[in-house]
Amino acid sequence: MRKCRYQKGSVKKQRGRWVAMWWVNGSRRSRVIGFVKDLTKSEARAVVDRIVAEVNAKCDQQRVWLFGEFVTQVYFPYYSRKWKSSTKANNVNRMSVHLVEKFGALELRSLRRDELQDLLDEKAHSLSFSVVDHLRWDLKQIFDMAVAEGVIERNPALLLFTPKEAAKPVRRVMTMKEVQTCFEALDQRERLIAKLAIIAGMRPGEIFALTWGRMAATYADIRQRVYRGAIDTPKTDQSVRKAALPEKLLREIEVWREFAVETRKDAWVFPSERMTPLSKDNCWRRSMEPKLAKVGLEWATFQVMRRTHATLMKALGMDGKLVADQLGHSLDVNQNVYTQSPVESRLDMVNQLEKSLLVM
Repeated sequence: MRKCRYQKGSVKKQRGRWVAMWWVNGSRRSRVIGFVKDLTKSEARAVVDRIVAEVNAKCDQQRVWLFGEFVTQVYFPYYSRKWKSSTKANNVNRMSVHLVEKFGALELRSLRRDELQDLLDEKAHSLSFSVVDHLRWDLKQIFDMAVAEGVIERNPALLLFTPKEAAKPVRRVMTMKEVQTCFEALDQRERLIAKLAIIAGMRPGEIFALTWGRMAATYADIRQRVYRGAIDTPKTDQSVRKAALPEKLLREIEVWREFAVETRKDAWVFPSERMTPLSKDNCWRRSMEPKLAKVGLEWATFQVMRRTHATLMKALGMDGKLVADQLGHSLDVNQNVYTQSPVESRLDMVNQLEKSLLVM
């Protein structure tokens, strides 16, 4: 346990002098830091802060930190300052369930690389590659911070790897024919939502957060999203964008507007019965998935729809940067995560290479 406590210290006037006071290992300490006539209280307070900062730093180095204490008292408070609310909820839940629950009562400095790798190996049998890879990164960052704070000397998570046994997702995309089948299977509202995802490349949170005031003559002005019922800013800085909308889709949106109960600028394009943003999960489970299941496309989720947008755009020979800007992410993510290359495209490629070699 820690032998000293975190403190702010104090300052008081005594016989025309500023006196700083703080604690060290349970003992009260004091020091005259200057005359009242020479220092303002703010300046005296700044001196006390510097003294106490050194004492607190030594105190933290002396403390025997438990893994759970360090994560909840140091790591979470600091890093949550830069996380979006949705990211914070996911990160805190993931680390609390899989890391703190396992190592929480153990001393931070006692944990070793093999022990941490054993946890990842164990999780690989039941969790996806993505989640296990996030846990690997979480451990590295936690121990990086512990090194920076002087709590430990070396990072035992530095060489951790994500086990190959962890299940990797199958990133499916729809063909042109399947996209047409998808549109034909859905009713008006859900078909329009699917078209915004597949043709315009919009995320579901962006679609359900659309208001009529954000629908312009040629684009959707994306400035917000809805996540788990809460209105939030878009996922990344690149997500704030103007998503281009083709002419026919714009006409369908205008037809939909004619059926809208409210068309004020702040009214939702896709409202629920309570006039709140329509829930993505409810819309998918109740209205979209059952209809798509009848035509064998129940696997065509919103993620598949956005991936289909990127893949079909590439097949049409569109510039990768333009596609990335339309989707609202980087070119690297567009090329390496979202865009899939059908074997037919690669077959044409190798056939062309073969023909070139034969004429030489």
